[in-house]
Amino acid sequence: MSPASYIKFALTSILVSLAFTVPATARTQADPAAGSPAIVALAELPRQGRETYQLIRKGGPFPYEKDGTVFFNREKVLPQAARGYWREYTVATPGSRDRGARRIVCGGAPRTPDACYYTADHYTSFRKIVE
Repeated sequence: MSPASYIKFALTSILVSLAFTVPATARTQADPAAGSPAIVALAELPRQGRETYQLIRKGGPFPYEKDGTVFFNREKVLPQAARGYWREYTVATPGSRDRGARRIVCGGAPRTPDACYYTADHYTSFRKIVE
């Protein structure tokens, strides 16, 4: 076996072994009580996120038709709750021609939610918003 072939074989073997031994990245837990640092201060949200949060507290008006609709938590990343508990709101994404991937999802009463979570990756991970 030539030195180049040996190196190629060794690198391929290492890559294959890593593919089967490195654990997959888990979704971010939404509940900070579960030990995850999944918290974001309201001041740390992008400007559009802070504006959406203020609209939620005021009860609107919301710029997107889907804002305030029921979020079903199909990803099961947020704490389990009765249907209708979670509602989603769009956080505008500059330069995006559609609603983009950013959302705030709140649970509880519309103007005084129990908790709100921010996602920048269309529900893959959430961070609880703290004021």
